[in-house]
This record gives sequence, structure tokens and C-alpha cells, in this order.
Amino acid sequence: MGIAERIVALGFACVLGALPAQAVVGGREGGPAAGSTLMVLNARGGVCTGIVLSARAVLTAAHCAAGGAELRIHWREAGEPVLVAPASVSLHPEFDAGAIRSRRRSIDLALVRLAAPLPGHFGAAELVDGSLPRAGSSITLAGYGVAREGEARSTGTYRSAALTAVEPYGPGRILIWAADPLGAGKRPGASACQGDSGGPILTEAGIIAVTSWSTGPKGQNCGLLSQGVLVAPQRSWIDATLSQWGEIARWSSGP
Repeated sequence: MGIAERIVALGFACVLGALPAQAVVGGREGGPAAGSTLMVLNARGGVCTGIVLSARAVLTAAHCAAGGAELRIHWREAGEPVLVAPASVSLHPEFDAGAIRSRRRSIDLALVRLAAPLPGHFGAAELVDGSLPRAGSSITLAGYGVAREGEARSTGTYRSAALTAVEPYGPGRILIWAADPLGAGKRPGASACQGDSGGPILTEAGIIAVTSWSTGPKGQNCGLLSQGVLVAPQRSWIDATLSQWGEIARWSSGP
């Protein structure tokens, strides 16, 4: 079995365990930005979601690409799996792999450059650099992760869930938290889960954040709060990195 086949087998047989990558539990199949997303697999068995920014550039969570693990960008053509090795990967310079355990500041973003353009059916996502949602406002979270925590076989279907912004900014204006509107982050409901890291958190204006982490009740990892890294404060890094690659992201000022 070659490295590509091992990555597919590991990616779909395993979840990230102790790693913070989290798919949508309690959601529905389909949703916004489906045509601008794909999967990011690594040889450790990690499954994440990626956001297409241009024909050759994908945005994801840094913990999905950190540690030197061999990556493949994955999608399906006519039902058959396609696996593409990145030409290069750029982690945000302020990403800290140990931040969650030590409660340190971290910007969990990475950009992946492809050697050849993606197929034409992929469209570039629109990122939002404008006013951000207030607490209590509606947002959508989407990704390719598991439908039920711990069930790796449910990975690989794009799902989305309607959530509510709980804490839009935090003191550093880096992160956004969201929860199921009925559970309010205190009772189990829809949330990100294993495989959703790197996926989009959206409003009607476009993508406002990239999913990075989630929490769950009674020692679980999913079902309460979902967390994402806001893209607007990181626009300078995103644009500068893409410019070095000869690529450009689409930005909106919001509603």
C-alpha cells in the first residue's frame, strides 16, 4: 500500500484523538460554501476540512498541517477519490501547538499551496473583512467531520449546523465561540466535531472564521461549544502569503 492509499485508509479509519481537530454533530447534510471546501488528510490519520481561496490555495487549521505530517488534499471526481500532495504549507507565525493545554494565545491557521489548479467546479470562498456578528446572532458552521463523536465511518460528508454566536471576540479579538441556540453551550446540541477543523464558520456575507476546536459534556469533545479563528484580523498574513504564491483571496466588507 502506497503513501496515498495509507493516508486515505488512516484518514477514514481514525479520528484525531487528543488533537484539537474537531465535523458537525447534530447538523444536516449539505449547506453553504460546499463548492468551496474539500478535505485535508494526513498520514497520522488526521481528517480536517479545507477552504478553497483560489485555484491553487487552501485555508485550513494549522494543527491539521503541523508536525511535519505528510498531507493530501482530497475530493472525489465521479465517485473516485482524488489525492493531491501540497507544493508547500505555511503555518501562521503565531500558531502554538501547545496552546490549548497551556491556555496560551495561538492563531490556528495554515495555508496550503497546490502545484496545479483545482478542477473548475471548485469556487473560491468569500472571506469577510468587516463588522463581525454580535453575541446572539445566527451563524453557520460546516465541515466534513463525523456525524457522531467517535464514529470515524461517518466522516467525509459535508454537513452544516445553524448555531448562535456566544462570544464574538474575546479580549484578543482572535476567536469566536458558537453554540446550539437551544443548548446555549450548557446542554448538548449541534457543534463541530472530529474532522471539522479548518472548515468554515459563516454568515450570509461569507466566511468569518475557521473552525479550530470544540467542547462536549462529561469528557466528550463535541456537543457544547465550537470555536473558530476570525479571518478578518489575520487578513494581512493571508494576503501576504497568497501574494508570494501569486494567488489572491476574495474579500467582502460584509452587509
